Amino acid sequence: MSISDLFDSGFKKRNESHFASIVRVAMADGIITDDEKAFLIRLANNLSISEGEYKAILKDYKSHPINPPVSYDRRLERLYDLVRMVYVDDIHGEPEDSLLKKIAVGLGFHAVNVKYIIDKASTLVSQGADLDNFVDQIKNMNR
Repeated sequence: MSISDLFDSGFKKRNESHFASIVRVAMADGIITDDEKAFLIRLANNLSISEGEYKAILKDYKSHPINPPVSYDRRLERLYDLVRMVYVDDIHGEPEDSLLKKIAVGLGFHAVNVKYIIDKASTLVSQGADLDNFVDQIKNMNR
């Protein structure tokens, strides 16, 4: 096995774990709505999750632990990626905002601040902020 195979394998596992965590958050209320399902399908495609893997994760999402990133910067990077996916796919509205809030809490953001963080994140992404600018702006919200 080559080093690139190890890297690819680790990257793939991380994407699967990240996706399973998001499915787990979406299933927190016991159902996946049509809007959530559409979002999950787009997310699976963006994370290179195959249809078979997608079905397996949906069927057994509880077997994948939620592993929010330990570092605040990593949480912000994942949030940035998710908000960009929502923005690029031009999916807006209450169902998407609600799911983004659930995911943000699952990533380790405080429920008290999550609406404000999602609103700020969405604004930054819509204004074309790159990752570094996004992280700086979100971090500076609390100062």
